[in-house]
Amino acid sequence: MIDTRTAPYAALTLRVSLGILFLAHAGLKVFVFTPAGAAGFFESLGLPGALAYLTILAEILGGIALIAGVYTRIVAVALIPILLGAIFTVHGAAGFFFDNEGGGWEYPAFWIVALIVQSLLGDGAHALRPTTRITR
Repeated sequence: MIDTRTAPYAALTLRVSLGILFLAHAGLKVFVFTPAGAAGFFESLGLPGALAYLTILAEILGGIALIAGVYTRIVAVALIPILLGAIFTVHGAAGFFFDNEGGGWEYPAFWIVALIVQSLLGDGAHALRPTTRITR
């Protein structure tokens, strides 16, 4: 049974955590690797360099939208392809565990599951554009 008193706060906690993670990953690409460096890395994987800029933009906008609670369900699902791309182009060959050399796919896969859970839960408490109401 779902506790209707605390479930909105659970969704809020997950939503904000996911948003912060996406902003952190965008920040890593912008401030540490630089956008040009991220584009070069994408090209080294055989992907178009421009995809790095699109990924950074999606992570920033998606992270902000999740934190704010705007179109939460849609944004959560829309961000999944970024993580699938990370699994299939970078982490998949390193095996399952993320502490393997090259980082395995364990962490991005868990992140995908968390996004799916968020899309099922909806906005939660304190969303700027609530689309889901939990009722008794």
